[in-house]
Amino acid sequence: MRFGLIRTSHILIAAGAMAAFAGGAAAQSVTYENTVKKIVADRCLVCHGTGSPSLAEFLKDQESWKKKMKGPRMDSYANLAILVNGTDAGAFMRRLDDGKNTKDGKPGNMYAYLGGNDAERAQRLDTMKKWVGNWSLKRRKELSEAELRTITAPEK
Repeated sequence: MRFGLIRTSHILIAAGAMAAFAGGAAAQSVTYENTVKKIVADRCLVCHGTGSPSLAEFLKDQESWKKKMKGPRMDSYANLAILVNGTDAGAFMRRLDDGKNTKDGKPGNMYAYLGGNDAERAQRLDTMKKWVGNWSLKRRKELSEAELRTITAPEK
């Protein structure tokens, strides 16, 4: 009898731990607010912050902005979403890709800025891929509506 109670209690403890772990994993899904915002702040806002142009302004005079080391503004979810699944959908993914998704194997021009070493870059790229959902290097005009819907990039 005593062995049965001990065994049952161990099973219940294990089941509870598994449920807590599963619930914690679900609660820790990657969102802009809980994960991506900090990475962008740490790694991107020097060139894509408040002193940067909107995408429309950037496109009017790209060379001038590049000389100033400024790219399209990404200091809010709304500004970043334009490059992820908005009017310039896919731009974010093309710039950050590690080259494993391209024919020539060449990483995007912003991949190096994801971290100080290969391990950091790989980890942050994995995080960004989880956030985006459908990691597509296609341009907005090449994406079907179905593909566009799979680029989730949740805010909260």
